[in-house]
Amino acid sequence: MTTTYTSYKLITADITSSLERVSEQPVVARETEYYLSRIGSIKTLDEFFADSRLYDYAMKAHGIEDMAYAKAFMRKVLTEGIDSEDAFANKLADSRYKALVESLNFARHGDTATSFERAQKGVVDKYTHQTLEQNAGEENTGVRLALYFERMAPLITSGYEIIADEALAQVVRTALQLPEEFAAADVDRQAEAYEEAIDLKDFQDPVKLAAFVDRFTALWEINNSSDSYDPLAVFGSSSGYGISPDLLLSINNLKLGGR
Repeated sequence: MTTTYTSYKLITADITSSLERVSEQPVVARETEYYLSRIGSIKTLDEFFADSRLYDYAMKAHGIEDMAYAKAFMRKVLTEGIDSEDAFANKLADSRYKALVESLNFARHGDTATSFERAQKGVVDKYTHQTLEQNAGEENTGVRLALYFERMAPLITSGYEIIADEALAQVVRTALQLPEEFAAADVDRQAEAYEEAIDLKDFQDPVKLAAFVDRFTALWEINNSSDSYDPLAVFGSSSGYGISPDLLLSINNLKLGGR
């Protein structure tokens, strides 16, 4: 049986080839072709939200597929943009919402927002990465978590961002050998503990990041060998990563100094 560590290394040893194989899958190729054929003609947020295939593609690409139903929430994210310090996306602890705005910045660029490479090839690249991770998770959720963490960790700037994303939190708790009960601790205490245990800037160093992920894969294999464990619970009910809107908003309030 292939271990979590071995499977992860097989995928990342030639990540370009791994991504190419994903992009050639019929469903991925079909949805990508549709996205690229349509996105450049979208001039307004109304048009974007009206095309469910485009909208769903972009949401999956940014790892927030399970929030696709919350269109009022997502419209607020995209309408306010990120140029103002008070913009909604800038106030959220989860950086994936800001990343979506960076890809499709209607607030800044108006009807030219979808003409940029980041709105076209950039989103496609993200979608392909997401699909690669999901495919890996069908065989071993630990591999999916490792791939996701490797991609997202360099963007982490605070302990609250770890808490806001259960997939990131699962990796960190595993690597630090923290009990699952720690997730129920006071949010401020969790954030403080993460920032004390880890120099988050280390995640911007490929060597240190790789060492952290290797530690995670080894410990994941030890901790989750039981057939009774359901690792997919960390990803929520959809194929995207689980995000609780209530948790997201409560963390947001704490970040802003509220209670």
